[in-house]
Amino acid sequence: MEFTKTTEQDSNYNNLEKMSITDLLKNINIEDNTVPKAVQKAIPQIEALVQQIVIKMEQGGRLFYMGAGTSGRLGVVDASECPPTFGVSYNRVIGLIAGGDKAIREAVEFAEDSTTQGWTDLTQHNITEKDVVIGIAASGTTPYVIAALKKCNSEGILTGCITSNSNSPLSQVAQFPVEVIVGPEFVTGSSRMKAGTAQKLVLNMISTTMMIKLGKVKGNKMVDMQLSNDKLVDRGIKMLMSELSITYIEAERLLKKHKGVRKALNHYNYGN
Repeated sequence: MEFTKTTEQDSNYNNLEKMSITDLLKNINIEDNTVPKAVQKAIPQIEALVQQIVIKMEQGGRLFYMGAGTSGRLGVVDASECPPTFGVSYNRVIGLIAGGDKAIREAVEFAEDSTTQGWTDLTQHNITEKDVVIGIAASGTTPYVIAALKKCNSEGILTGCITSNSNSPLSQVAQFPVEVIVGPEFVTGSSRMKAGTAQKLVLNMISTTMMIKLGKVKGNKMVDMQLSNDKLVDRGIKMLMSELSITYIEAERLLKKHKGVRKALNHYNYGN
């Protein structure tokens, strides 16, 4: 099967500059509505990848996301949200971006073209066979990502990927590829749009499902979340109120004493 970059194909729309603001917004939204359907088709692939991640994480492994540009930034965002949401340490889910942290805010020219830097970035975190590396690239052709995954494979490290092109070089390298085919972008080649949305949805699915299976959610509540601001403290108090059928004042006192929702629940229910 010949590799074709659908993410680079001409938009289904033309003369964008002549459209009204209303038409631009409506047409972008029309395109965006196709993304969840494309993600739905990829659920079997996502499931296969998550099953492997959970096994590795239960054994003490870590999850790495790596990408360039938008793809790298989305991986960094998802990784950075795991500790406050699920109470895990910052070294359990790690986001790497071509060009380093500077590239989170501004483009670093040609960083994605390096075939050695990706593995160098991983080795700085002492990566081992316990870990999992997910390469994120809408195009499926980013050298920084592909070369790193190839090296991971040779070192016995589990690899996955998220891409928006069928049969891409990245998909062929990754042991557990996830292909979300969103088609041409509204602005031709602007893969921060539908492809980026697809990546964000898939990353949400991967990290959330993984954390639930690792026991970081009770019922439907984030009982291990970090109480890092007043909003989250209030949320934690209300969780305790709902779970234990106690007053706001009682829940607040319990939370302040035990510094966490799970600890407060365990003490209240089991006295430990």
